[in-house]
Amino acid sequence: MTSTNTFTEAQKGPGVTTAATTSAHTPGASATRQDPATEGTGAHASFGSLKRIEAGLLDVGYAELGPADGPAVVLLHGWPYDIHNFAGAAPHMAAEGYRVIVPYLRGFGTTRFRSDETFGNGQQVAVALDIIALMDALRIGKAVLAGFDWGARTATVVGALWPERRTVLVPVSGYRITDLRDNLRPKSPEAERAWWYMFYFGTPRGENAMEDRATRSDLTRYLRKRVSPTWDFDDATFARTAAAFDNPDHVAVVLHYYRWRLGLADGERRYDQYEERLAARPVVTVPTIAIDGGSDPFTDPPVDGSAWRDRFTGKYEHRLLKDVGHNLPQEAPTGFAQAVIDAGRL
Repeated sequence: MTSTNTFTEAQKGPGVTTAATTSAHTPGASATRQDPATEGTGAHASFGSLKRIEAGLLDVGYAELGPADGPAVVLLHGWPYDIHNFAGAAPHMAAEGYRVIVPYLRGFGTTRFRSDETFGNGQQVAVALDIIALMDALRIGKAVLAGFDWGARTATVVGALWPERRTVLVPVSGYRITDLRDNLRPKSPEAERAWWYMFYFGTPRGENAMEDRATRSDLTRYLRKRVSPTWDFDDATFARTAAAFDNPDHVAVVLHYYRWRLGLADGERRYDQYEERLAARPVVTVPTIAIDGGSDPFTDPPVDGSAWRDRFTGKYEHRLLKDVGHNLPQEAPTGFAQAVIDAGRL
């Protein structure tokens, strides 16, 4: 088990502290104290006023719902997504008495690096560190961690290396910890086809596509539709999320995230010891409900979760939501929320 204090020290940069330093703030407080309700329903749901707090390397923008003294749930998004993917599911959890925290990850929305000198690192340990620092800043000792895409990977990393910070885990798409050496092994042509954009981002053309706002919009809309083939989202739903990609650090973080996974970009040496442990595919001992979407092109066959079942050694359940794609929390908010609520009872 790794000390989270040691882990947080690894994240510090020059002039960066790990505790919340916003003046006149009580523990867990931020620039605004009102709890945002969600507005609208289903895919059109959105959060009201957002909060901010200094945490580790970041000034984190986040939504918060539910009672301040309730058990904590942290919901983690991915790319090309943002916090609004949980706007339909979060109220269900808050209604059950959970304190629900929905942060923008580094490079998204209102989250910013506290120093302009910080490297736009997207490697899995760096992002997991951000969540540990956020929990520290909000005085959250343990939480239910649930997420999809980048968020599922981040939640699983925390669950594997720092189980003392987790009560239960709810990952979409199962065990997604990256092993760089294993990533060098070719996959089936069909699997490689699903990951085409990762290779695209390794090229100057892919970087130019991300830098140009119009091209980035076309690309991210196309990807969202392709990985959620049964979900018919409208322009307003897409625009609400696409605004999060205007973050000044977005392109750097996203490109590094995928280039690092392909071995095309280096990580930071201060994280090497943790990446070595993750390369051994450590088991997750905390109770877990893993969810897959039946229409998700990234769901590992067979779709019963058996491909990575041996990586979860605690209480475990697998759920398959048929006709649901990769964006499971927004496509099936009630089913996702119920999994989180049920996981809290394991």
